[in-house]
Amino acid sequence: MNAAYLSAVLLGGSIAAVLDIVFAILFAAYNGATPIRLLQTVASGLLGTAAFTGGVPVAALGLLLHFVMSFFWAGSFLLLASMVPALTLHPVVSGIVFGAFVFLAMRLIVLPLSAFPYPVTFKPLATVLDLLSHSLLFGVPIAWAIQKALLNVPTKT
Repeated sequence: MNAAYLSAVLLGGSIAAVLDIVFAILFAAYNGATPIRLLQTVASGLLGTAAFTGGVPVAALGLLLHFVMSFFWAGSFLLLASMVPALTLHPVVSGIVFGAFVFLAMRLIVLPLSAFPYPVTFKPLATVLDLLSHSLLFGVPIAWAIQKALLNVPTKT
């Protein structure tokens, strides 16, 4: 992977991860949960219910896992946009669609296959806000960063 691509994955993934986790922490706080509890919930995808007894170290693991997943998704968008260059023409639209795809993949595939100890639900308000977060705060920054990388790479002659 060339440096521009790696930078785009790291930049887009980092911006997306920060915006998404800030939204999640704020929404969790609105519902009475602490940031530590939210990050332990993220870690529960790997550790199951044991995540809730691990304190701050497990919360830090949850944050690390969140960033790793964001980099994975940013790399996935890079690969997809490399195969379908039209995705770079309208990064807002492609980012919104990609974010919605990530939301569905996480809810319908990743969480059920992980050690996440709760049933996946689709409560109306939480679902709409999470979908908007993934579309606008997650997908768009990734698509924007990948667009910049792919459009700025010199073509081979």
